[in-house]
Amino acid sequence: MTNTINRRRFCSTVAGLAGTAVVGVLNSPAHAVAKEFPPGRFVDVHVHIGGIRKGATRPLQVEDLLKWMDLNDVAQACVLPLVSPESFPNPVSTEYVLEHTQPHRDRLIPFCSIDPRNTWYSSGQALIGQLERYKEKGARGFGEHKPGVEITDKRNLAIFAGCQSTELPVLIHLDSRRNVDVPGLPGLQSVLKMFPQAVFIGHATGFWNSISGGPNVSLSGYQKGKVKPGGALDRLMDEFPNLYGDLSAFSAYNAISRDPDFGREFLIRRADRMLFGTDFLTPDQKIPQLDFYRRLDLPADVRQKIFRDNIRRILKLTAE
Repeated sequence: MTNTINRRRFCSTVAGLAGTAVVGVLNSPAHAVAKEFPPGRFVDVHVHIGGIRKGATRPLQVEDLLKWMDLNDVAQACVLPLVSPESFPNPVSTEYVLEHTQPHRDRLIPFCSIDPRNTWYSSGQALIGQLERYKEKGARGFGEHKPGVEITDKRNLAIFAGCQSTELPVLIHLDSRRNVDVPGLPGLQSVLKMFPQAVFIGHATGFWNSISGGPNVSLSGYQKGKVKPGGALDRLMDEFPNLYGDLSAFSAYNAISRDPDFGREFLIRRADRMLFGTDFLTPDQKIPQLDFYRRLDLPADVRQKIFRDNIRRILKLTAE
């Protein structure tokens, strides 16, 4: 029997198929609305809110931070708690950071922190459980880790093991009083060996003074003069792909600017390991590295990696 179809039914069928096809095309990934990161040249790996530093008249609020970011071309910023008594005059809790960043998660990226001496988390299971809860609430990294213990203290090692297990990068403050090490950074080297799957982001004078070699490297204060060959940072970065540098605060600015030729070459050579940051934490704070890095004649691909791409890769950030 010959299949026949009248004109009205034919037109109705074609129209239906065409409509289905159009809906399918509009809903396909190729025609989905493109999602983008917030506009801005920089992603800042290191800012704080809520604390009052000596000389400041009031704590930095989220609104202050967002205004500052807009004025300085900062697209996103990692907001770090300070929970250890040695870390700040008035500690800032993880819960405070999670709560106050919640309405602005497209731009403000919360970290979490636990002091290694907190006996509530003395068991690995309890520690990992708390880190997982922080992740569920939006934490993307751990730090600023700034306790007054040796870097290889067994309680520190438990923290690092928990961060490796939960895939939380650790931003670690290192000097002569917090996460204590000695010149040459053998303690940091030991930690990097023990936790090869954990990402460590180095910060502060103990870390950045170690850009230089020689017998007079100190883990405190701001060292001056030409950088000498044989610095621990180059040696450790050669050996450990899980070590990164936080370019925030005067410690990093001093390390790069004290010997500008070496500093520029170091940034280019370590472009995959450097993370732009400021350590902005009080209203009206002066941030010398903003102008310094804008003036520094870095290749375009190096600027893109250091200023924003590296930290987005490490934290596995996607556009909202």
